[in-house]
Amino acid sequence: MKITVKHFAELREIVGKREELLEVEDGTTVEDLLHILAKTYGHRFTNYVFDKETDAPSDHLQFLIDGRSATSLQGLKTKLTDGCQFAIIPPVSGG
Repeated sequence: MKITVKHFAELREIVGKREELLEVEDGTTVEDLLHILAKTYGHRFTNYVFDKETDAPSDHLQFLIDGRSATSLQGLKTKLTDGCQFAIIPPVSGG
């Protein structure tokens, strides 16, 4: 199946693109996709997305599937669907 992955802020600089179309296997979860992306983009991506102590995705990031937070679905175990848009949203700051 094909999914669109959108990258924002520092992550956009790490991967070098705003968005990309990926082909993944049916049944791929949010967690699976993050590991696929880490394998593709290496150390900088891994350090940005994953907590160094737990190896779990960092709590400060939000993962959106078609505009809905993965936490409101099934979290990291949420299965992606063909044609969906997946976004990794960094923490918002400002003042």
